Amino acid sequence: MTQKTLRIAFMGTPDFAVPALKMLHESEHKIICTYTQPPRPKGRGHKVQPSPVHIYSEQHGIPVFYPKSLKKPPEQEAFIAHQVDIAVVAAYGLILPKIILNAPQYGCINIHASLLPRWRGASPIQHAIWKGDSKSGVTIMQMNAGLDTGPEIEKQEITLSSDTTAQQLHDSLSEMGGEMIIKAIDQLAKHGVLKSTPQDDTLSCYAPMLKKEDGLINWNNNAPHIDRQIRALNPWPGTYIKDFKIRNAILSETTTKKSAGTILDKAGHIACGNGTVLQIKSLQPAGKKPMDFISAINGGYVAIGQKFL
Repeated sequence: MTQKTLRIAFMGTPDFAVPALKMLHESEHKIICTYTQPPRPKGRGHKVQPSPVHIYSEQHGIPVFYPKSLKKPPEQEAFIAHQVDIAVVAAYGLILPKIILNAPQYGCINIHASLLPRWRGASPIQHAIWKGDSKSGVTIMQMNAGLDTGPEIEKQEITLSSDTTAQQLHDSLSEMGGEMIIKAIDQLAKHGVLKSTPQDDTLSCYAPMLKKEDGLINWNNNAPHIDRQIRALNPWPGTYIKDFKIRNAILSETTTKKSAGTILDKAGHIACGNGTVLQIKSLQPAGKKPMDFISAINGGYVAIGQKFL
């Protein structure tokens, strides 16, 4: 059976979406346009910068569109006019109205960074680590009007270790999603259909958008919980306590009777809930560069016996 060349609209914004965009761009299929979030101020200088998907598209001559919303007729009519066969969505960040979902011949398919129906929503990578999941993965799904509720086309999993960080998982799932979407698009081009299976809604849970406050460490939690929080929420929103950002830590096998938050030694062991201990490897005092714990001791930023708040 001859494989046809599909006309694709790619809809995504952050770094996570770029590998899939790159693989599709380098495939036999044709990306007619990309849709991404508008340029926004970033960094200390608040300089307006285009998204990673926007940058890749411009570098490779792909027409790029960045409407603030797709809810109004002019933007909807412009999208329909592209006459694409399918839209591929990856961390786009805008709600797709029904008219957009139904515009392509084969609808819209999404690269979602979790094993749906677990961790529907905006932050599935972080929540998989933070809540102690043993595995994560990518689900390719047919989009419908719900939030990550559409039927599953393909699913692939990855094992999470005790030291997996959000950045590591992000990078692995980003590449995995690109490989999976190529397989799905080729299958559609060859057979004219994508088989899918409805999600089991009884197994669903939600990963809401992260807030700055999520990074506040409570030393009354046990050390494994705090370790997962630190690995899940760095680099953003980051984990912190009063006057310090906590950059890196590891679990300790020791126990203590000291009250939660107490600095136990110059190696950075901190008392946590239930007598557990966490060792801080790197922290950043307010207005200073990140440093190891011994440097923080020597610099007078912290002291043995001090209690972190």
